[in-house]
Amino acid sequence: MLKTASPTALTASGHAEGVSNDEFRAAMSRLAAGVVLVTAQEPPLDPDDPDAPGGEDVGMTATAFLSVSLDPPLVLVSLREGSRMDDLLAEQPLWAVSVLAESQRHVAGRFAMKGRISDRLLFEDIPYVRGEVSGAPLVGGALATLECRTEQRVPAGDHTLVIGRVLTARVPSAEGGPLLYFRGRYRQVG
Repeated sequence: MLKTASPTALTASGHAEGVSNDEFRAAMSRLAAGVVLVTAQEPPLDPDDPDAPGGEDVGMTATAFLSVSLDPPLVLVSLREGSRMDDLLAEQPLWAVSVLAESQRHVAGRFAMKGRISDRLLFEDIPYVRGEVSGAPLVGGALATLECRTEQRVPAGDHTLVIGRVLTARVPSAEGGPLLYFRGRYRQVG
């Protein structure tokens, strides 16, 4: 006789009984993920004053990025709730993604640092161009770049899932392989 599983009780933290943060993190670290740099440009502090300082470029490394739909072209990125990028994309609907090449590990690490320096300094010596639609930085040497407009924001636990319509998609560099994240480290294919 086949027994059906009973619903698993949840702990106060929202985890199923017997699943700790460390166990969940360890299991998910076995899933290889591509690495992207998500960027956006803050709006000017005072759009009515031409002498007011412009908004700063903001960037963050992400491994939770995927294609959602071909028609219309949609992508999804998962952002930690309350992070600078989450707060910015709640106000700024235009953003960009650079799919990082295996040679861009330093870029991924720089924008993933905790307690990091200002974003302005992070972009200082990285070659990039401005997206024609978003105005956001698109990293030179990336395997692919996309510019997006937020279509939907979905709260999901301690993250926000941001679904964006792809407005431009380019493949500026066909050289090199992708940068991957696996078992807590940046890796190369092969």
